[in-house]
Formats: sequence, C-alpha cells, structure tokens
Amino acid sequence: MKKNTLGSLIWLRMMRFTHESNNLSNEYLKQFDLTTAQFDVLLQISIFEPITQSELAEKVTVTQGGISRMLTRLEQEQLITRHQDWKTKFISLTPKGNEKLNNAFEAQLAFQSSFFDETLTKEEQKILYKLISRAQKNSEHRSK
Repeated sequence: MKKNTLGSLIWLRMMRFTHESNNLSNEYLKQFDLTTAQFDVLLQISIFEPITQSELAEKVTVTQGGISRMLTRLEQEQLITRHQDWKTKFISLTPKGNEKLNNAFEAQLAFQSSFFDETLTKEEQKILYKLISRAQKNSEHRSK
C-alpha cells in the first residue's frame, strides 16, 4: 500500500473533523430539540424563503429523499409550511419555526465558532476560511 498524499491526509482530517463536529452539534442542539441537519434546513429556509424543495436540497447536506422526509416531519411539527403555486411547492418557516431557529441560532453559532476560537488565532481562521473556500469552489466547479 502506498503512503497517503498530503492532499488525502487533509481530506481525511476534514472528514474526521466534520464527523466529530456534527456529532457534538447534534448533542448540543438536543436542548433545542433539533439536529444539525434540521438546524441547517431551517436556517436555509429562513434565508431564502420562499424556497422550493429542489433549491433547498442543493443548499443543504441532506439527500433528496432525506429532505422530503425531514420536511414532512418539520411540517407535522408546524415549523414549516408548504404551499403550491401551480406545479411548484414553496417552503416557508412558520412563526413557530422562526422562533425555534431564533432560540437556537446564537447558541449554535457560538458553539461552532468555539472549535476555532479555542485553537486558532483570528488571522489563522481567516487563512483557513480562504483556503477551504478555494477548495470548495474547485470541487463545485468539478461537479458541473
């Protein structure tokens, strides 16, 4: 077996960090009765509402089938509404969904930021953000 390349080691480290961060966030968000995926979906809806299901699926890390099931649950919990305009369904937050997101938002931001604030200087965070953004844009370009 060949040795890993630096690029593959970076990718593995990012995957491990993302996995552990999501596990910790899921545990943290339990106090708000949310998962990280639900938090992300509610946040994206709040930013882009009204948004279609296919547009939402492109913006979050949930599969098309997973997003459909999640939206059904969020609708049953009265956190979102779906309304049809001819052939297109649009999704919006309800006042209850907006309140749930607002209750969790600042705390989740602080929690996520703490992973970096505790270990990296502001300058290092800016550099990391710039580098990760460049890698992400390259991956998006490759998938088109």
